[in-house]
Amino acid sequence: MVRGLEHGMATIERTKPDPRRYFEAVGDERGTIAEQEPVCLYLETTNRCNLLCETCPRTFEDLEPPADMSWELFTHIVDQFPDIARAVLHGVGEPMMVKSLPRMISYLKERGTYVLFNTNGTLLTERKGRELIAAGLDELRVSLDAAEPRAFLAVRGKNMFTRIVRNVRAFTTMQRAEGLDRPLVSLWLTGLKETVDQLPAFVRLAHEIGVAEIHLQRLVFMPQGQGLARAESALFEKLDGEEPARLAEAAGLAASLGIRFNASGATEPDTSLKRGPRISHGRFAGGPGH
Repeated sequence: MVRGLEHGMATIERTKPDPRRYFEAVGDERGTIAEQEPVCLYLETTNRCNLLCETCPRTFEDLEPPADMSWELFTHIVDQFPDIARAVLHGVGEPMMVKSLPRMISYLKERGTYVLFNTNGTLLTERKGRELIAAGLDELRVSLDAAEPRAFLAVRGKNMFTRIVRNVRAFTTMQRAEGLDRPLVSLWLTGLKETVDQLPAFVRLAHEIGVAEIHLQRLVFMPQGQGLARAESALFEKLDGEEPARLAEAAGLAASLGIRFNASGATEPDTSLKRGPRISHGRFAGGPGH
C-alpha cells in the first residue's frame, strides 16, 4: 500500500531538488491542491516486524493482516511516477524482511531515483548487505535508539543491541575495505526523556563502529499515549534539567569526531526540538527505523 506522500511537491522540470532536502524545493509556491507530480514517494514494503518497540503502534494495536508488498503492486505504483526523485521504502514494518527488496531498489535506481529506507539492523548480514550495495541503495538508516543494551531493551522490546552493533560495524568495515561510499549509513535515536542522557555515548558509539552521521528523531505519539509514545516522554519544546547540556555535549562531541549530527528532516537538532512534536506523514517514530 502507499503509506503517503511527503510534504514536498515541486516542478521537477525547473529544478531537481536535493534528495536529502527535497522539501525545500517548493518554498511558498505550494497551493492547497498539488498541480505537479510528487517529488518523493513513500512505499510501505511490509507491515511485518521482528521487534516490539515501545514507541511503535504495531506493538499495541492490531493493524492490517501481516503482509509484504507484492512485486506487481510495487511496479504498478512506481510506474505511475516515471520521474520520481526520491523513494522511501519503509512504513511500520522492517523492510529487510522483504525478499524482493533489492529488486525493488534496482528497479527504482534504473530510473535515476534516490532510494533509502530505515531498518532496525537485525537482519543486516554480509549477504544482505552486499545485495543492497549491488542494488544501488543510496541511504541505509539504522534505528538504534540507545547506546547500550539495557536501554535498547526498554525501548525496542527485544535484546538485540549487540547483534545490531555487530552487523553495522561489519557493514561499514566492509565498505571501507572495498572503497564503497554507498549506501550512506546513519544511526537514528528517538528523542525520549528516558534516553536523552545517552546522546554523548550514542555519538561515541557511532564513531567506534564507523558511522559518520547520526540523527535525533522526533517522538511521534497519539494523544492517549501508548508505551513510551506519550507526551511526557517527548523532548520537544520542553527540555528540562540537564537535557540541554546533554544535547550540546553531543553536538560538540560529534563536531570534534567529524560526525554529522542532524535531526528529523535533515535539519539541526536544536532547531528540530523547538518545533515540537507532530504526527508525521507516512511513518511513526520508534518503529523499525522510525
